[in-house]
Amino acid sequence: MHAFIMTADKALKKLKEGNAKYLNAETSRGNISRMLRKYTYENGQHPYAIIITCSDSRVIPESIFSAGLGDLFVIRVAGNVIDDHQLGSIEYAADHLGSPLIVVLGHTFCGAVDAAINHDPQGYIKYITDEIKLAIGDETDDFKACCLNVQRSIDMIEHSLEIHQIEEEGLRVVGAVYHIEDGRVEFI
Repeated sequence: MHAFIMTADKALKKLKEGNAKYLNAETSRGNISRMLRKYTYENGQHPYAIIITCSDSRVIPESIFSAGLGDLFVIRVAGNVIDDHQLGSIEYAADHLGSPLIVVLGHTFCGAVDAAINHDPQGYIKYITDEIKLAIGDETDDFKACCLNVQRSIDMIEHSLEIHQIEEEGLRVVGAVYHIEDGRVEFI
């Protein structure tokens, strides 16, 4: 058994408060100071949330949640799809770093979701769009498809045996959508 650094509810509250700050910010508000860099070097990282999100360059979790060094454990992959690599990273952050909250963060105007709905990509991209197609089925509404894709990732996380065992100790998994058009995060 391990100890979480805070409760999942407190971590979620911090994310919501950080997003509220971000909505009116002109620059990043997270602490990236020299003193904090030295502290995290000497004492390690203790992120209060694990964020699984898309690789889209407009989706920057540290900025979106007004977070600084060591606050978030961010896992990025196009379409925020989940496979064994992401599950291993989540398990590490929850079990070894004490992160109490997992957030699957989709976003509006996602190119990977659009590709799954409207195109038939080839090459390695097809691995991503095939996963998204499993999540969305015949859905053609971008926002609804985004939410379905987030939910599939949540389901995959929750059904992972190792992560499920940690959940029983207080780990929480939630979904959210980042609205590219205005910066708002909607927890779903």
